[in-house]
Amino acid sequence: MSESLAREPCQACRPGSPTVQKEEATGLLAEIPGWKIVVMDGMEQLSRTFEFADFAAALAFTNRVGMLAEEADHHPAITTEWGRANVRFWTHSIGGLHRNDFIMAARTTEVAG
Repeated sequence: MSESLAREPCQACRPGSPTVQKEEATGLLAEIPGWKIVVMDGMEQLSRTFEFADFAAALAFTNRVGMLAEEADHHPAITTEWGRANVRFWTHSIGGLHRNDFIMAARTTEVAG
């Protein structure tokens, strides 16, 4: 995983900001192994499921990701279950993917260990 991507600051994103284009998205995905682009509700989103030994570990991870999201003011959808958590990032204000989503995915991968 690219540590430099995880260290980039998230930029303020407003309606009308451009989404990441396919070529750039392909390059950024290479920096965050395990993540994939899915289409949900008509929007491209980054998604990854993280596996854990039990519910407590999955919940602890969810809470760490929540703290990262609050710090960056960029919030994912997280589904926490016994032994796993699925995390999805996309930028609501532009209806798709922004570089911030890839940055947050890299940070999320770091906290997963």
